[in-house]
Amino acid sequence: MTKRENVEIPAAELIDMNKWYGQFHALKNINLSVKPGERVVICGPSGSGKSTLIRCLNRLEEHQSGQIIVDGIELNDNLKNINQVRQEVGMVFQHFNLYPHLTVLENCMLAPMHVRKQPKNVAMENAMAFLERVKISEQAHKYPSQLSGGQQQRVAIARTLSMGPKTILFDEPTSALDPEMIKEVLDVMVSLVDENITMICVTHEMGFAKRVADRVIFMDAGEIIEEGPPDTFFNNPKSARTQQFLNQILGH
Repeated sequence: MTKRENVEIPAAELIDMNKWYGQFHALKNINLSVKPGERVVICGPSGSGKSTLIRCLNRLEEHQSGQIIVDGIELNDNLKNINQVRQEVGMVFQHFNLYPHLTVLENCMLAPMHVRKQPKNVAMENAMAFLERVKISEQAHKYPSQLSGGQQQRVAIARTLSMGPKTILFDEPTSALDPEMIKEVLDVMVSLVDENITMICVTHEMGFAKRVADRVIFMDAGEIIEEGPPDTFFNNPKSARTQQFLNQILGH
């Protein structure tokens, strides 16, 4: 009798998933499986459902039909499941979402102390290490309002890393930034490639997608239109709608 091989549990899996806002069908029969450690970039025009999709992956948005399974745990109305998933899935938002009344260091220590139950000295040491990692440790005792947008986004990434997540969701992390600040945030995101963290990133930064992604997904009108490795996606798209989008965004 042959020994059965271990089947790898997907980092995230969506099966025939649908999402409505009232009568508006925002996500239509989404089927997607992301491997542990995979780096996936989701792109598409405004209103295509990109951000809604990744917000469903940690239950910030609720889906109405189909299944969402994250690291083997199904996201449904079970609060225990939701909390379990959120402990392992970090999220970096477009507008940073830092606590304004806490210092940079305190922002990074809060969740590890309250959720992971880390002692204060351990949480502080880890937070400083991650602030160093994103090259902003010298700002540790400042408040978010004293930092530039690019610096705040790097703090938000350090805060997410402080929880030791298996997966990080990025929701257009550079779209609220001035052009000169975009590179500093993208450089930090590129540096995470070696961490073996699953990354699912909604972005219009196609240079980042070409450099980092294992797979690029194009969405339009709530559907996944096309997906594939960057080389194929950018150089030989199958769909005319994908080609039209690339022509617009890349200026062809």
